[in-house]
Amino acid sequence: MTKDPLFIVIAVVMLGVVGILLFGIGSFAKGGEFNKKHANRAMRWRIGAQFVAVLLILLFVWLRRS
Repeated sequence: MTKDPLFIVIAVVMLGVVGILLFGIGSFAKGGEFNKKHANRAMRWRIGAQFVAVLLILLFVWLRRS
């Protein structure tokens, strides 16, 4: 399964989600002006990346089932 290109793409996208989430948590913990300026944008990027990850996972399951 790890040699499947779609699986590798899914793993990369999921790592991207984790990276964006950690960035958002870090900016929230830091607080101040930086958090006010970038917190909402980071969380919107996270939601978008999660949406893409879920769609790819569903595609992967659908392709492997048929």
